[in-house]
Amino acid sequence: MLGSVDRWRTIIEPFRIHSVEPIRLTTVEQRDAALETAGYNLFNLHADDVLIDLLTDSGTGAMSRDQWAAIQHGDESYAGSPSWFAFLESVQALFPFKHVIPTHQGRAAEKILFSVVGGPGRVVPNNTHFDTTRANVEASGATAVDLVIPEGRDPGYIHPFKGNMDVAALDRFLDEHAGNVPIVFVTVTNNSGGGQPVSLENLRAVRAVCDRHSVPLFLDACRFAENAWFIKLREPGQADRSIPDIVREMASLADGMTMSAKKDGLANIGGWLAVNDDALAEQCRNLLILTEGFVTYGGLAGRDLEAIAQGLREVVDEDYLRYRVRSTAYLGEALDAAGVPLVKPFGGHAIYLDARALLPHIPPLEYPGQALAIALYREGGIRGCEIGTVMFGMHPDGSEAPGPMDLVRLAIPRRTYTQSHIDYVIEVVRYVAGRAASLRGVRIVSQPPALRHFTARFASR
Repeated sequence: MLGSVDRWRTIIEPFRIHSVEPIRLTTVEQRDAALETAGYNLFNLHADDVLIDLLTDSGTGAMSRDQWAAIQHGDESYAGSPSWFAFLESVQALFPFKHVIPTHQGRAAEKILFSVVGGPGRVVPNNTHFDTTRANVEASGATAVDLVIPEGRDPGYIHPFKGNMDVAALDRFLDEHAGNVPIVFVTVTNNSGGGQPVSLENLRAVRAVCDRHSVPLFLDACRFAENAWFIKLREPGQADRSIPDIVREMASLADGMTMSAKKDGLANIGGWLAVNDDALAEQCRNLLILTEGFVTYGGLAGRDLEAIAQGLREVVDEDYLRYRVRSTAYLGEALDAAGVPLVKPFGGHAIYLDARALLPHIPPLEYPGQALAIALYREGGIRGCEIGTVMFGMHPDGSEAPGPMDLVRLAIPRRTYTQSHIDYVIEVVRYVAGRAASLRGVRIVSQPPALRHFTARFASR
């Protein structure tokens, strides 16, 4: 199969379109009005006012014919539904953890886990926490610390596994904070750092450090299949292994995981928490029943469990993963050729524009990522997501500092847009980049005390 498609330049989707939904075309004037109403926060836009929605790849993909068919098998029994057992079988086929606890999405799994293991005085290291992970750690009173390798903080640096944990730094960290680290996390792929993968070699080294310090290792595994595909492509000795086999080794190196099935579960909703420790599982299940639902549905309908079960079988298909990663790279390669500064190498689920490099005249505390995201929407109706000082610059004590990077993520929903849609995105980004010097920063008019990027309101400077 490899030779039959890879000899051609055209990236062909390994599916046909079965049904369509309309996109409402808008004018610049209409988008100006929409921005003003939304307080220049793209999360506040009405989705009907968006032409190409690259805000997130979470729950926004198209489900397959077989997933929609599986929905018809959904059994809505409150306890012990056959749909629960179908879900459990699919999860444990890839992640053979002893206890699987379903939740309505990944952040619910995070909330339950950190409510149990977090708390004041505790510290949780990660290669890089994403927004809700960091917020749930901090909401418990604990401190979230990022320990990605130095190469992962340099947008333009080429490294095959820029999502890797800095193992030496982790070892020192666990020495310095002995007794106060309840858990170590590794996010695959590393969303905040540009969708960068983590190698098996790095996971093995992290596992060894965790064992020396007797600290459990967990995966934030939202994009596990994309990470496994990068391992197959880039890591020596992995090319001949199947994707499920690589995933199972990733799981074998961890003591548990959190998961949003809205990413590599190929579903519109759902997630889970999985652990091996019996006592931890019991504590988490008690919270699940209190906040989400019974232990065999966890806030999900039976039909959702069925859709996830089928999605997990589809996401490890190599034809799908080849298309997924290559079609994302198609966008990145075109923008790179046009001189637009990007995070490189390209991730699997998104292209990250380096707003700090593109807009050097806008200081981080005037939010260059937000300014760039606003311009992309105004000019072309493209909704991206700021991953920078708006998202990560506000500290729990209310102080503010520049984020590690100022990026705009263009996250590509799975099996949703065609090549012509992406060609349109390329045109718009090139147009905006060509006028970068004319863009101005923004200021925050109002903001909540946490996760401000979701609901803050902005104004021009």
